[in-house]
Amino acid sequence: MKDGFKIWDTDTHIRPSLETLEPYFDPAFRARLPEIEKYRRVIENDEEGQVPGRHTYSFPGAQATRPNRRTLGQAAGPDPRAPLPERKYMGRRQATLGAIDFDADTRVRDMDEEGVDVQVMIGNGPNPALLNDVELQVGFLRAYNRYLNDFCGKHPHRLKAVIPVLPNAVEEAAAQIKQWADSAWMVGVYPMMTNDTPMDHPDMDPIWEAVNENGLVVLHHSQYAGPPYYPAYGDLWNNPFLARSAAHPWGAMRAIGSFIGAGLMERFTSLRFGILECGCGWLPFWSRRLDDQAEYVGWVPKLEHRIGEHLTGGRFFSSIEMAEGQDMIQMVIDFMGPDVLMYASDYPHFECRFPDSTDYFFGWKSLRDDLRRKLLWDNPVKFYGEP
Repeated sequence: MKDGFKIWDTDTHIRPSLETLEPYFDPAFRARLPEIEKYRRVIENDEEGQVPGRHTYSFPGAQATRPNRRTLGQAAGPDPRAPLPERKYMGRRQATLGAIDFDADTRVRDMDEEGVDVQVMIGNGPNPALLNDVELQVGFLRAYNRYLNDFCGKHPHRLKAVIPVLPNAVEEAAAQIKQWADSAWMVGVYPMMTNDTPMDHPDMDPIWEAVNENGLVVLHHSQYAGPPYYPAYGDLWNNPFLARSAAHPWGAMRAIGSFIGAGLMERFTSLRFGILECGCGWLPFWSRRLDDQAEYVGWVPKLEHRIGEHLTGGRFFSSIEMAEGQDMIQMVIDFMGPDVLMYASDYPHFECRFPDSTDYFFGWKSLRDDLRRKLLWDNPVKFYGEP
């Protein structure tokens, strides 16, 4: 709690090293580890709270656009062996070592420093979607879910997580949802879609059914470093500035249009859908445009309610981004109402302001206290459930 407000940080991250994950591997999966040993990499720095000297996997394709990346105004990208441009960390210090990997107590201490009561965590690290092998993908996901159970289980009412699901392992994903649904830390699923499989594809229905039956949420969180890269990743003239600026909003636009436009919110009447780390300032425009296009372009099923009505109907939620500022946040609230947006810091990533993220938010003096309370606590509780 901070300044009399309970705080639920709705977009944070976790990144277990291989040393942390390995005890959770199935015997059959462990027997296949020699096949991917060549992708094992040492963690060389403490960025974002990683522990140097530990290991991760870097699978082919994780940095598919790196060889051709170029700075705007240059004719071509630099030598792919050249160092990448230095990024600016927006906070005062990095997350404490171990807090994103193996030490739940340390993570809670980082939360206490900012006055945060609850966090929702999205997994980073080795991306199983990059492996063209369903057995290996499922092995990673099972191990990761067991790890989450132990990590979050130390503070299950403060540390929450979503489990990843893959479109080529639907039955296993549904089984994993049912296995972990009653765990206090489990709040929903994070579909790791490929560009070849839309979220609205009928093959995904068993996942949405399991989510719906268990009162969980579906989260879209855009990806940048691995599949699906970002929609239209080949159309941005090989520039990371354009790519990163466009990736997250367009990924969420596509997810909203396909998921809600396909009628999934009407077919699965308890399902709640949300977007993280994609901004929110574009939501009024996208809501209005989708309604307009659905009316005269078609190619969507007949819906009982307009897409814009679903976005403000109490089952859709979006996190904010600090860079959007209080004026843009207020604009979205004025257009969509006070019950959609949620506070988020993106801890421990470079754009977070740890350990001052909450101070930065409270510096937005024009937001009324009732709106602060909704963003910080009431709306996350409506979305994820009581912690």
